[in-house]
Amino acid sequence: MIEIIKAIFFGIVEGITEWLPISSTGHMIILDEFVKLNVREEFWNLFLVVIQLGAILAVVLLFWNQIFPLNLKDKNKPIWKKDILLLWVKILVACVPAGIVGVLFDDVFDKYLYNFPCVAMALIVFGILFIIVEKKKKGTTFRITSIDQLDYKTVVWIGVFAAVFPGTSRSGATIIGALLLGVSRVVAAEFTFYLAIPVMFGASLLKLVKFLMMGLSFTSMEIAILAVGCIVSFVVS
Repeated sequence: MIEIIKAIFFGIVEGITEWLPISSTGHMIILDEFVKLNVREEFWNLFLVVIQLGAILAVVLLFWNQIFPLNLKDKNKPIWKKDILLLWVKILVACVPAGIVGVLFDDVFDKYLYNFPCVAMALIVFGILFIIVEKKKKGTTFRITSIDQLDYKTVVWIGVFAAVFPGTSRSGATIIGALLLGVSRVVAAEFTFYLAIPVMFGASLLKLVKFLMMGLSFTSMEIAILAVGCIVSFVVS
């Protein structure tokens, strides 16, 4: 029961921090320094990623009208929304850098970067970067002020920012990169949420495959912890 209560705490932290550019993973690693989840290391590495699916499902629900490409008003003849289909092409293009880096260096990041000291340092550094970028961009006119103005070159670079700064906030790195590329705050934040959907589904699938390839299986307690964490993060989000 104590581990389930801990999972609730992790779900609350994930549900809140997923919407802010302050690293949900980082804050769960910090929380684990105080509320130690008594699980295997392999499950812990999987839990840190998969619990984010709950919050991401909340993103899907809340942004459904902006991301679902089919118009189903006429049930006999559904219509594809070309603007949303184009948006998904841009999202998937932006995912390419994150996918490449994730597949090649996932184990390295887990071993060397996803720990309390590195995460604390990354949060401080990116906090300072946010202040610098905000001051630099204050009063400037952004060249991209709506989602449909995003071009492929810009989304690729946004994807690079999302991929090459592990250990800190993915959304924070993405937003900073987007602001530096001339994307408005609103568009940067919105595109970050969209980008998180395939990125986190892909990351969760990668973690699950690696977990099973090690010949491991879930205990009933681990399934309960994962389920509770995901449900709570969804509801809080």
